[in-house]
Amino acid sequence: MSKRLIVNAWVLAVDEAMCEHRPGWIHIEDDRIVALGGGEPPAIPGAEILDVEGDIVLPGMVNPHCHMPMSLFRGLGEDVDDRLFRYMLPLERKFVSPEMVRIGSRLAAYEMIAGGVTTVADMYYHETEIGKVIDEAGMRGVVGQTLADFDPPDHKDFEEGFALAGELVETFADHPRVTPSIAPHAPYSTGPAVMERVAQWAADHGDLPIQIHLAETEAESAWARKEHGVSTVELAMRTGILRPKTVCAHFLLVDDADIRILAESGAAVAHNARSNGKGGRGMARVDDMRAAGIAVGIATDGAMSGNTLDLFSQFGVVSIFAKIRGQSRKPMPARDVIRMATLEGARVLGMDAAIGSLEPGKQADLIRIDLAAARLHPIYDPYAMLVFSSMPTDVRDVMVAGEWILRDRTVTTLEKASVMRDALQMADRFRLEIAAIDAGLDQR
Repeated sequence: MSKRLIVNAWVLAVDEAMCEHRPGWIHIEDDRIVALGGGEPPAIPGAEILDVEGDIVLPGMVNPHCHMPMSLFRGLGEDVDDRLFRYMLPLERKFVSPEMVRIGSRLAAYEMIAGGVTTVADMYYHETEIGKVIDEAGMRGVVGQTLADFDPPDHKDFEEGFALAGELVETFADHPRVTPSIAPHAPYSTGPAVMERVAQWAADHGDLPIQIHLAETEAESAWARKEHGVSTVELAMRTGILRPKTVCAHFLLVDDADIRILAESGAAVAHNARSNGKGGRGMARVDDMRAAGIAVGIATDGAMSGNTLDLFSQFGVVSIFAKIRGQSRKPMPARDVIRMATLEGARVLGMDAAIGSLEPGKQADLIRIDLAAARLHPIYDPYAMLVFSSMPTDVRDVMVAGEWILRDRTVTTLEKASVMRDALQMADRFRLEIAAIDAGLDQR
């Protein structure tokens, strides 16, 4: 049995009472938190002691919506309106393979660990490979096999897609940190019949999580109204796909009725503020969702859309968008932002009984925030400091299931040199293809 005692910490438990201990301590045995509190730490014979010198310790952050391999598309065609059809789909069809998925996912995992993300929900292709990378990196993850009808790179039809989802379940059914799921891309790219099948499939496989893009674009909303006479949210509800442990990414273009539907279903939302804003799509009604009882987590989306995979880059945008909508400084206070990044994000994934806060009996997933940087001081409110002043470089240590996967800002589970080498070599292949695409279009 391994024993660890973190001492001299500013502990932000992010539990229901939002307890703080300063100075505080945390007693960990194997993969779980045994106890925590303030003042003089207990004597734990044989425990490894880490004095964090007054730094903040809080729960590991949860990213409930990501496309990890798309880290390789970061910054590509930023100012091109039709980049999806001009670049992205052709590149995916030509290059997305198990090798490319591994390379992009390792780059993403490295970035997330360094930025304090301990749990990620991912949906993409060759998802079994992504689960293996998450395992290798020592992270916790929900991995969803994407299903779609637009000639995706790993399945020719839905039968093949469901078979891949089955392989995902077989590979990770008993894994302690990787949870298999199924991920219909969106209502318009699957259709009601497939969504109904997904809902039944998830129920038949032990109530597995479902991930889906929902109410993200005007085109999606127009399709649902024209083809089915209802909102995309009501259409999803009718198929049975909206239920507890369903993660709805974006949930942006919704009205009061849509919010009521989702609240009654028990489904949750992965809020992608930065990605939504960069796409010019608007600002989600996060305060209204949370007031209705919907769990909302803060997500990065893929690096093609949001560029960064750390949650610090999302925090300010999440809060500012809510304040603009409310025309006041009061909406989305900093404490709520941190709750959404930890405990509420865990609730979105149905994992809040095990992670998301620092409490006895929960998994020892935590991060240490170094308070040495001048831009962090003075600290009147630690939550405001984390939301508006902190950066990924302030993350000094990261623990998942009682094991350190970042020590003194060095990822211990992945070799940076090989991660970067492989990613940059793949990017060189992309550049050649982009040049060929541009040359072909210019000749028309």
